[in-house]
Amino acid sequence: MANEDRIIAVYMMANRKQGALYTGVTSHLVQRVWQHREGIFGGFTQKYGCKTLVWYELHDEISTAIAREKSLKSYRRKNKINLITERNPDWKDLWFEITG
Repeated sequence: MANEDRIIAVYMMANRKQGALYTGVTSHLVQRVWQHREGIFGGFTQKYGCKTLVWYELHDEISTAIAREKSLKSYRRKNKINLITERNPDWKDLWFEITG
């Protein structure tokens, strides 16, 4: 990842395996996940302790990422869990994958 400051992505945060899930979109993946991990902003992720990056998908354009986020938010919970488990069966924290 050439410029970690500008990674456009749709991502999912969790508080534990198959626990609470948050789906978001950002043009600065590393910064945004750090904010979730540190509890910088109030809201769902802080309330439910969603500090683990369990899934992400990179995009070239923010408009494409936003469309994908909207699509994922309409998914049933089971489908989101399946999407995560396909790529990350142990629900490990992908923070270290995106930060090198």
